[in-house]
Order: sequence, then structure tokens, then C-alpha cells
Amino acid sequence: MTRTRLLAALFMTPLAIAAVLFLDTPWLVALAAVLFLAGLWEWFRLAEIDDTLHRSVLLVANLAMMVAITWASRSSNGFSFVLFQIATVIGVAWWLLAMVWLRNFNFASDHDTNARMFKLAAGTLAVVPAWCALALIHGSTNNGHRWLLIALLVIWAADTGAYFAGRRFGKHKLSPRISPNKTIEGLVGGMLASLVVALAAAPFAGATVAQMPAIALVVVVTVGFSVVGDLFESLLKRHVGAKDSGDLIPGHGGILDRIDSVLAALPVFALGKGLLGF
Repeated sequence: MTRTRLLAALFMTPLAIAAVLFLDTPWLVALAAVLFLAGLWEWFRLAEIDDTLHRSVLLVANLAMMVAITWASRSSNGFSFVLFQIATVIGVAWWLLAMVWLRNFNFASDHDTNARMFKLAAGTLAVVPAWCALALIHGSTNNGHRWLLIALLVIWAADTGAYFAGRRFGKHKLSPRISPNKTIEGLVGGMLASLVVALAAAPFAGATVAQMPAIALVVVVTVGFSVVGDLFESLLKRHVGAKDSGDLIPGHGGILDRIDSVLAALPVFALGKGLLGF
């Protein structure tokens, strides 16, 4: 890691942890909406929407969808997370389809209207369900803030573990055409790092020993999907010849470069947590 990249991470990580642990769910969800929509703005660039007005209209449309989901979830009996759960399932389904897209490198790679439409739809299906999953994890249980932190720690550990394992042991390319630096050894290292972090931190969120196998299973699947998210953003960048999604974060590129794994991983973690009951 470069010095700039490390310093930026050391600055951002404590802020993210503090926000997850200490902000009430409505405030955190609002902050996450700003962050995710900023990433979506960069997604529009990768989809070759160059006109600022067009990007703004699309961004407002996605914001309106988030507001509509929140508004429709309110009732006289309190707040319901049903729509957030439905959106989360849709997000997982989308990332399963994204795996097929990754296997067809040239799909929607042309610089035409149809390619843009597919990529714009993909942006909404990536961002809105991930935002809903974040709200679902943080707000639906008493220890939701701790579970969300664990989910993020799992993703960060996977990235860090994959980086160092790939550099030390990487020999077999994971997807050389899309991301030449990613290796199978790095993926395994990332999964092992995530498992260690998750199983060590799970008691902090109230998990019991009996729940550890279920947590380990969800973590492995979550890390797998986080790699899909990372690869998909790399695919978008390859299609337009971009190195990064932006240059807002020193040493890290754009916001989308930092949240691509999160977008794919959060719906999977939220769904697995709900289905396996931990």
C-alpha cells in the first residue's frame, strides 16, 4: 500500500466505525444515501452519461426511489422493514445475474444507447438494494449497529487479506481479462481473514457458539459476492478505459472504487442473517 492510500484509510475507517456505532438508524441511512448516490454518480460516468443535467435527473430519480421506499414503510403501527427486505432479495438476485454478465465480457461493451441502458439499470439494482440492506441490518434488531459493523469489517478484511495474500502467494489469476491483479490465492486469503474477523467479533453482537457455523457460512458467501462487486466495477472501467471511477479519495480513486464490494456484499449478508437467524 502506498503511504497516501494508507493515510486515507486510517482517516476514513474510524469515521465509518463511529458513524455505524453511534448514529441512530435514520441519520446513518441518510448519510449512507449521500455516500451511495455519490458512488452512483461515478457509475453514470462509467456508463458514459457525460451530460451533467442527464446525470442529475438520473440521480434524483434514484433518490426519489429511496425516499418512496422509506415513506411507504411508515404506518400508524410503526416502521416496517418489509420493502427493505424485498429490495434486499432483489439485490441478491441482481448480483447472481451479474455473475453471468462477468462471464460475457463484451456484453453491453458498445458505446451505444442499449449498453448505457443496461448499465444504468445495473447501477440502480446495485445501489438501492445495498442501501436497503444497510438500513435493514442496522435498524431491524437491537444489536443491528454491531452486526453492520461486522459486515463492513468482513468486507474490509477480505480486501486487505486478498491484497497481502495475493502479493505473497498469488500465482493463479482469478479473472485476468477483467482484473489481472486478482488471484485465487488472494481470494482464499481474503476469505480466511474475513472468517477470523467475523468469528472473533460475532460475540460482540451477541452471537452464541451454536451460531458460529451459520455465521461462517454467510461470511464465505458474502466475501464471494464482494469479489463479484469488485469485478463488476472493474468490468465497467475496462469497457470505457478508465483506471478509477473518480479521483475524490487520495490513493483510492473514487467513492465507487471504495464501495463496489460493499454494494454486492451487504444484501447477501443481510439475507443470510435473516434466513439463518443470527
